[in-house]
Amino acid sequence: MVAHHQQRLELSDDEVDRIFQALADTTRRDIVRRTLVEEFSISRLAAEYEMSFAAVQKHVTVLQRAGLVTKHSRGRERLVRGNPATIRRAQALLDHYEQIWRSRIDRLDALLEQN
Repeated sequence: MVAHHQQRLELSDDEVDRIFQALADTTRRDIVRRTLVEEFSISRLAAEYEMSFAAVQKHVTVLQRAGLVTKHSRGRERLVRGNPATIRRAQALLDHYEQIWRSRIDRLDALLEQN
């Protein structure tokens, strides 16, 4: 699967699957939203949800594998930060699908005008 935007942005089928499977979960979407605004330690993220630390850590791992967040260490803390580049790549793919859809609608409109 290839997505085009102003610059060439490509996502493999596996990347697309990982991104959208990760975003299919409400908690993971919320983690992405929060970490795009500011960095969070996994402990601080865990305090935001009614689930165990381990469960939040698993959500973060899924997001990291999809490229939607990055983790880095600061002292003993593992900090999570949203990755806007992956969001842009996914948006470019959705924009591509929208262009295909709009093109089909335009062709249908043209056919209807002929009749």
